[in-house]
Amino acid sequence: MATESTTDQPTSPPLRIGVALFPGFQALDVFGPLDCLNILSWTHTNMSMSILAATLDPVSTQIPESPHTIGQHVVPTHTFSSPPPLDVLLVPGGLGTRGSPPELLQVIDFIRTVYPSLKYLITVCTGSGVAARAGVLDGRRATTNKLAWKEITALGPNVSWVPRARWVVDGNVWTASGVTAGIDATIAWIEEVFGAEMALEIANGMEHTRHTDPEVDPFADLYGLA
Repeated sequence: MATESTTDQPTSPPLRIGVALFPGFQALDVFGPLDCLNILSWTHTNMSMSILAATLDPVSTQIPESPHTIGQHVVPTHTFSSPPPLDVLLVPGGLGTRGSPPELLQVIDFIRTVYPSLKYLITVCTGSGVAARAGVLDGRRATTNKLAWKEITALGPNVSWVPRARWVVDGNVWTASGVTAGIDATIAWIEEVFGAEMALEIANGMEHTRHTDPEVDPFADLYGLA
């Protein structure tokens, strides 16, 4: 099975949400889940959203190695050194998850530090590789982008990687496969925490055709994974 029920349910809905950014993050890894959460906030008015990065300078989807590409910038609200209280942390993937640039190392350190106080950790795409490097996936089941499978899974030798899964739930950790899978994982998380009616309302409002079975993963077939 690619999913397990969350064992420790929070006593109140987790409404303080943060996103960890770094240069070269994948745009839809962030903006897909954030659109789901933006809509959720229409009816849950006490939600907060914090954008965290190494500094308060705008963070680009571009990476220095590819200056010819187009990109977008996001302005952080907080730094990793001065974060607000968080219930949920979203970690995207992208080309910026490769190597060990200083900004990425700060993300890894932040995840390692903040995870014990979180109610949920959600990763998208190769963001699970960042979480694996922080050590918080050790002993857990997780998945990642299938195109980058071999590269990312090597970052977490103590992780039980699930090759055929659009997303995987293990305790309070949700890991989504590549890019658009982050939308399905986020809506599934909303369904578990806020109810099926709210999840359906958000999906319909976005005109998004949901994958509701986390084990339906055509990209595992496409890239020859078991």
